[in-house]
Amino acid sequence: MQKRSKKILGVDPGTLLMGYSVIETRNNSIQMLEMDAMRLSSKQDHYERLQLIHARICELIREHKPDEFAIEAPFFGKNVQSMLKLGRAQGVAIAAAMQAGIPVTEYSPRKVKQSVTGNGNADKDQVWKMLRDIFQLREVPKYFDSTDALAIAVCHHFQLSGPLRNGTSKKLKGWEAF
Repeated sequence: MQKRSKKILGVDPGTLLMGYSVIETRNNSIQMLEMDAMRLSSKQDHYERLQLIHARICELIREHKPDEFAIEAPFFGKNVQSMLKLGRAQGVAIAAAMQAGIPVTEYSPRKVKQSVTGNGNADKDQVWKMLRDIFQLREVPKYFDSTDALAIAVCHHFQLSGPLRNGTSKKLKGWEAF
């Protein structure tokens, strides 16, 4: 009996550069359907950029019909204004997914890195190398924001397909049961 495939839209939010990726999973195999970044002009009005982010996420949802939406949670930086803008970009992306009825999950940057590389302190190059191996990619992407989005989608897949999903960890009585 073959399991139904699942599509996951991963987003690395940003107001000047937003990475996005769509993967499809079936059983234990993963296929990348799209990976790119949307570059926005700093000369554009901030609200106009938010509208463009929302429109792009809606377009990706219409095109790929994802079952799940995974996004990177904002990390706490020193610049409050940057955090506010990043939070707004994340918010409009989440709103687009919710409007389409797609479940949303947030992951911290550390969780994404740990899930993909095994090291929560991995740098972007280490994450890229692991993704390159998983998907047999040859071409280095123009922006690491796109690979970050791919890593977010892969992290979500691992969280959905791991042994601790759906509360199954409560049923395990020890290593023998695992």
